[in-house]
Amino acid sequence: MKKNNIFRMLVSVLMVTVLFTLFITGCGNSNTPGPSGSQNPPDATSSATSEQPSDSPASETPAPAYEPVDINIGGMTGPTSMGMIKIMESAEAGTAKNNYNFTIVGSADEITPKLIKGELDIAAVPANLASVLYNNTDKKIKLLAVNTLGVVYIVEKGNEIENFTDLKGKTIYATGKGSTPEYTLRYLLSEHGIDPDKDVDIQWKSEPNEVVALFKNSESGIAMMPQPFVTIAQTQVEGLRIAVNLTEVWEELDNGSTLITGVVVVRSDFAEKHPQQIAAFLEEYKESTQYVNANISEAAQLIEKFNIFKAAVAEKALPYCNIAFMEGKEMKEAVKGYLSVLFDQNPKSIGGQLPDDEFYYIK
Repeated sequence: MKKNNIFRMLVSVLMVTVLFTLFITGCGNSNTPGPSGSQNPPDATSSATSEQPSDSPASETPAPAYEPVDINIGGMTGPTSMGMIKIMESAEAGTAKNNYNFTIVGSADEITPKLIKGELDIAAVPANLASVLYNNTDKKIKLLAVNTLGVVYIVEKGNEIENFTDLKGKTIYATGKGSTPEYTLRYLLSEHGIDPDKDVDIQWKSEPNEVVALFKNSESGIAMMPQPFVTIAQTQVEGLRIAVNLTEVWEELDNGSTLITGVVVVRSDFAEKHPQQIAAFLEEYKESTQYVNANISEAAQLIEKFNIFKAAVAEKALPYCNIAFMEGKEMKEAVKGYLSVLFDQNPKSIGGQLPDDEFYYIK
């Protein structure tokens, strides 16, 4: 009897041991779903997720932002700088996308050597000068954007000029010899059957103030002047009026081109080293021109703040300044057409030849 009891006890202990061993083994393999289809515990699931292949979307990290750089920018006291004033304000406040340093001068002659020497990285210059620099510096500059369309007008103290052809036989005081104003005037005269060397007497003056002085001391007179100097002259010469808008005369020819006054250029090596920074600059420039055209009064205050022109003059002149922004293919098409017109008239006006496609900076 005692033997039977002992035997039963041994069997019970053995069964408990076996069951306990099976239980432990089952827990050790809990990553494998059991017959009931039970899922992995949370810790195991997290571990599996963290071991995804490295090329999966979950493992991608955002590309690092570009590093802002110092960019030295040159402009002139006129419409070509007016479109930049919102960038100038951002630079002063420390909120611009790059570290911009601006230099505003009185003429393109002051900008050119600084650009060639590398003292400037970007500059606003007359459209034909951009082509001249490209052709004469072994392609060391590129065209970034168009920033100003036609800004030149025929003004008169008197009432003899009603349309462009009325200029025949007249004396025209003018500024801008050797630059876009001269080439524009000579081209338009020729297209209207007026010989610029025989049928009119063009008296070139170094600056608009000389023309204003002449008008003050005469009863009548005709001049070609750019904005905002037209507006300034009208405040000083009683009876001075805009007789002809040369942009409209150009457009009436329907010659497949656009009258362009100012453009923005960049040193080629700088553009190659800093494409992201250049893209950021162009984005800010576009926004700045849009702001200027949409907020005349506010923009005029900034124009005075940055010593470009007095606010009162800028506010009156801005609607006539044709501040614009063109980049990429639109820019290329417009500038090629304009330079072709100048080339046909005088190849030297654009540096002897039409620039090739490398001239145009296209993102």
